[in-house]
Amino acid sequence: MQESKIIEKFTIKVEPPILGLGVLYIVVSGQNIKDILEQIRLVGEPFFVVPCVGGITVCSIVIKENLQQKIELANKLMKDVRVLSIFEAESPGYSSNLTKTDLEILEYLIKEPRQKIEKIAKEMSMSTKTVTRCIDKLQKNNGIQFTLIYNPRKIEGFISHAILAWIDGNLKETLDKMNSELSESFIQIPFIAKNQIVLFMYSHDIFEMDELAKIVRNMNGVKSADLFIPKEISFPMKWLEQAINIAKKSPTLHISYQTN
Repeated sequence: MQESKIIEKFTIKVEPPILGLGVLYIVVSGQNIKDILEQIRLVGEPFFVVPCVGGITVCSIVIKENLQQKIELANKLMKDVRVLSIFEAESPGYSSNLTKTDLEILEYLIKEPRQKIEKIAKEMSMSTKTVTRCIDKLQKNNGIQFTLIYNPRKIEGFISHAILAWIDGNLKETLDKMNSELSESFIQIPFIAKNQIVLFMYSHDIFEMDELAKIVRNMNGVKSADLFIPKEISFPMKWLEQAINIAKKSPTLHISYQTN
């Protein structure tokens, strides 16, 4: 899939609350990505931006503090687009016990997520044991995910789509059920947040796509589910690089998630 350019790149997705930050989700009617990004950055740095079929763009913004004020600010600042939905992600409760060494290795992996342990150890002047231990710790953290970004435009013969499911039950049990019943239709492993699961799927036609969305909506533990057909997927990393630099300077490295 790399040769066909379906896979654009391998990456690491870090949930902002891991580094003490909040997240706003915004759904707008508009697809001028440059203009949308400019307006988003007046509120905070973008976490992800996904323009979809039908003139809809789904995006999220990383927020440092005063989330309710930022919601009001976003509504006022978004020009030439119609804000269809804007809301704060629930307080997640992820483990944030990252050390300075963890952060340094995470910073390295942002640029080279598939690098071999031996090379990381050599370039960072660390032992392979230390690097292995840190990577294992990162992999076990539910808020950190080693994943990939694919190009929906390069997929031929199928319709790629995403289902954003809002969970009001046990997330792990719901995810296990989704994996059991739907994994054959997955393009990649799902993205997971505290109360959301994003399924990246493919279908042979619109009827199969609609049926998959119906199956998700009817699952126990799923409050609601929205269907999107992405045209492009991007995960800007500027916010993450800035957050890691700030966290490394902390004398205690104790990171707490603030909602107000």
